[in-house]
Amino acid sequence: MIRRTDICIIGSGAGAAPVAFTLSQAGFKVTVLEKGPLYSENDFKKDEIAVSRRSLFTPKLKDEQHVIETYDEEGNIIREVGSEVGWSFWNGSMVGGSSNLMSGYFHRMKPDDFRLKTVFGEVEGANVVDWPIGYETLEPYYTKVEEVVGVSGKMVEHPFREPRSTEEFPYPQTWEHPVASWIDNACAELGYHAMPTPRAILPYDALGRRGCSYSNLCGSYGCATGAKSHAKSALLDKAVASGNCEILADSYVYKIESEKNSAVGVYYYDKAGESRKIEAKIYVLAAQAIESARLLLNSKSVDFPNGLANNSNQVGKNLIFSAGGSGTGRLNFEKIPKEHRESLLLRGAFVNRSLQDWYAYESGGQNVKGGTIDFLFEHANAIPRALDQVYDENNDLVWGKALSKKLRHTFMRSRVMTFEVFNDWLPTDRCFVGVDDRVKDKWGMPVGKIRLYGHPHDVEVGRHLAKQAEKVLEALGCEEISSNISDAPPPNLVAGGCRFGTDPESSVLDPNCRAHEVANLYVTDASFMPTGGSVPYTWTIYANAFRVADIILKEMRINV
Repeated sequence: MIRRTDICIIGSGAGAAPVAFTLSQAGFKVTVLEKGPLYSENDFKKDEIAVSRRSLFTPKLKDEQHVIETYDEEGNIIREVGSEVGWSFWNGSMVGGSSNLMSGYFHRMKPDDFRLKTVFGEVEGANVVDWPIGYETLEPYYTKVEEVVGVSGKMVEHPFREPRSTEEFPYPQTWEHPVASWIDNACAELGYHAMPTPRAILPYDALGRRGCSYSNLCGSYGCATGAKSHAKSALLDKAVASGNCEILADSYVYKIESEKNSAVGVYYYDKAGESRKIEAKIYVLAAQAIESARLLLNSKSVDFPNGLANNSNQVGKNLIFSAGGSGTGRLNFEKIPKEHRESLLLRGAFVNRSLQDWYAYESGGQNVKGGTIDFLFEHANAIPRALDQVYDENNDLVWGKALSKKLRHTFMRSRVMTFEVFNDWLPTDRCFVGVDDRVKDKWGMPVGKIRLYGHPHDVEVGRHLAKQAEKVLEALGCEEISSNISDAPPPNLVAGGCRFGTDPESSVLDPNCRAHEVANLYVTDASFMPTGGSVPYTWTIYANAFRVADIILKEMRINV
């Protein structure tokens, strides 16, 4: 039996949920196909072994994996199979996608992010372009995300503050740790402009959801209260409650069928392994950048022998991640005032401090695009913190009383401050996703093949930002300060592969995120992004998906 619906959405994360929410609320029938299972808030336990050590919410690599290709120093390609080397690019395979596991650090992109080529110029070896839309187009939707999805924070003046249509966030800051004021003071002494970090977390009960319980285990964990503004709690639950949206979990889509310039059906395997088909008026692809490109490439036909919407051979190209890295420094009790020691061990409260003083900066007479620095405590997971103490500085095993002393100091007499750096991963011809002709997943489909390359410029910018962050840690009184900036790709921050633009020869999607070559196919995850900005992507994904949802809604109303 063939299912029929108005809108078929493949994927259920931040790029999918706004479309499902908007169209179902307007009375149209929506079907969401999600490869992963459906979890409730009761399923999100703070179990470090299950979640972090055994990767509860990601597929087993023997069933679903990727082939990863990198370059050695001579430019030769090194091929590795994910299951053989333990390299995973999965981050949350479930209804709501990876938004379930995010930390919820939300920053808007800024006007110059949309005009990277115009403002900062070309970079040799990079495919830098301007976006086909400007900040002013997306600004109302950033605001909509604040109000409908839920973003908390506090606006302050700083050199790179972006224009806003509202003066303040709709929800106040979450509970702040006392160390936030220490960072404010340290930054003031250095002449920096510390700013409260906006968070996709509700500080109290609102929007039909409970407020944050401050469990101290947030990033990498599902939210047991619904306070985290992930796609399911914020939007999909309400879409389903409308009576117009159904979510088919454990449904693996393996092909989008097409005829001439239209998509005409989606084939998927249900939980029992049976092949099913669904037909719709509009198809929306939002399966995560790598997987969306993979599905299009696997959806070949007479009209699209290279993959759906790929007669220009642009699908999978210009894959980007978030460049940057992180750094740490340890606050030792004996080096801080006594009145601050007890408060340092306070658990659950958020640091919520960021710097954007170097979102753009001068270097060698050139205007250089910089980025964002977020400050936080090291992750609360106890096992890796303990394992770090098992060896000394000479890499000799520590045990007995010596180990006990180190553990006591780590957990009770000090605390590690961390910073994360976000800057642009420039798109290049050398970083892309294809499909592998040798390795298949458990359903017999060719897996995604990821070619990785980080432009040297990205690392240079990241190191510049890390140096500024290290100065803040020094001013705080931290010791053992270090940072790690590299071209290693973070699997949870991936975009591109179906960039939007006005030229069908150099882009997959038009400015409305509709495929140039397929009239009723939209792509609304991070795939559309030609450049990534110097912030985490999720807020922009949500905002753009709401924008595209309005475009689809207008089209549906015209064609009723």
